[in-house]
Amino acid sequence: MSIIIYIAVMAGVTYLIRMIPFAAFRKQIKSRFIKSILYYLPYAVLAAMTVPAIFYSTGNLKSAVVGTVVAVVVAFFEKPLLIVALAAAASGLITDLII
Repeated sequence: MSIIIYIAVMAGVTYLIRMIPFAAFRKQIKSRFIKSILYYLPYAVLAAMTVPAIFYSTGNLKSAVVGTVVAVVVAFFEKPLLIVALAAAASGLITDLII
């Protein structure tokens, strides 16, 4: 049930961050600084909500760290999302079984 709440909050925050500038600013925003903030803010909020869940998802910090490192390395080599997720899950499971 908590994952549904997480997804709803992420969707709401992302929507509000994208919607507020349209409602607050009637003219086109010309500042590159403000544009960059508005562009990257949803990604920062999503990361801030997702990263803690990654490290507490397995109940074992070591397997979570191994899974995260594997996911980052596989993603660095531009593999598809399914491959990244399967590699991270498999490495986390194997680490959990070994430790």
